[in-house]
Amino acid sequence: MSDYPISDYDDAYANGAHIAGAADYPQRWAEQAAAFRETRAAVGRARIDLDYGAGARQVLDLFLPDGAVKGIMVFVHGGYWKAFDKSFWSHLAAGPLAHGYAVAMPSYTLCPDARLGEIALEMVQAVSFAAREIGGPIRLSGHSAGGHLVTRLISGMPLLPAEVLERVEGVTSISGVHDLRPLMRTEMNDILRIDAQEAQTESPVLGQPLAAIPVTAWVGAEERPEFVRQNRLLFEMWRGFQTPMTVIEEAGRHHFDVIDGLADPDHDLCRALLGLAS
Repeated sequence: MSDYPISDYDDAYANGAHIAGAADYPQRWAEQAAAFRETRAAVGRARIDLDYGAGARQVLDLFLPDGAVKGIMVFVHGGYWKAFDKSFWSHLAAGPLAHGYAVAMPSYTLCPDARLGEIALEMVQAVSFAAREIGGPIRLSGHSAGGHLVTRLISGMPLLPAEVLERVEGVTSISGVHDLRPLMRTEMNDILRIDAQEAQTESPVLGQPLAAIPVTAWVGAEERPEFVRQNRLLFEMWRGFQTPMTVIEEAGRHHFDVIDGLADPDHDLCRALLGLAS
């Protein structure tokens, strides 16, 4: 566990350095995701590279369940807002698909080509696009930086159109970064360019939830202490409002494998995301 107060902010937010075999994960994710896309496309249940905006990275993949569609889940990827794209995570759609939910997975413009506030607006476009394509309830989930983005969409200065926000029935932030201020002390802020004003306006915990939407704050118990703290922070800051809050620290999971439960329709993470009883 890191000592508090933090003496080394770069180490406090470094995940790979503390995970065995960390370098192998991106290739594994990419291979699993590619195989999943190929399988779903072969049966006509994948729509790839749909433009939700005019930017080069403003595209999303939409996966459809085999039967009737109950609603739409939007998954926003992580990578500290500066790495990865939708193509690494397709296989995580398997769990929600099995329960009848369509799944949208957007890419977004990365830092330093966009500020965090601008990325949040791109996610407004992506979620609004998905909402037009698929009717019914909307459920939002994101990992790490994606956890920040989905909680930002339901807090602070309103971003989502009212008719979209009212369809959001649940949000699950997985290992989310909900207070941006500590990242201003890291070397990666040379790329992120978070300043005091942006940290104030774009940190979910510094803004009030916009509606009584159930929120699950999920983190691996073996993650860096800062991610465990950030997860608890969202729970503590928002549970005083009408927003129903749940906090989970999943035993034995670290930052890179905590998302695996999304692919399993029977896993507690997948079921929590869809508002299903365990």
